[in-house]
Amino acid sequence: MESILIVDDDINLCNFLSDELSAVGYETNYLTDGENVAEFLKENKTDLILLDLNMPGKNGFNVQSEINIQPGIKPKIIILTAHSDVKSAIESARLGASDFLCKPYNFNELLSTIRKVIQKKN
Repeated sequence: MESILIVDDDINLCNFLSDELSAVGYETNYLTDGENVAEFLKENKTDLILLDLNMPGKNGFNVQSEINIQPGIKPKIIILTAHSDVKSAIESARLGASDFLCKPYNFNELLSTIRKVIQKKN
């Protein structure tokens, strides 16, 4: 079973995504800020991160950069953000994000993207 970490400061979105993704067979966890992502990843198997860019404290770019310097920790990342622009999409891709989706999103589209990213070889 693949494991997905949701990192978003919107607790309602975290709960919704966790419930919906669990219902279709994914193991889910969530964090409501970027502060403890690296520690979480050291202690928990995670195949994919759904990552918001705009959060208080460590934003999504900071989280991506921090993950990149961790030895042996390389979950795939899908950016899921309400504040999207071309510059953010390019920066996220440069930092290693596999995909970039804008909120509000269609859950079936998100699920399709998750499946595509998880199945893709590094």
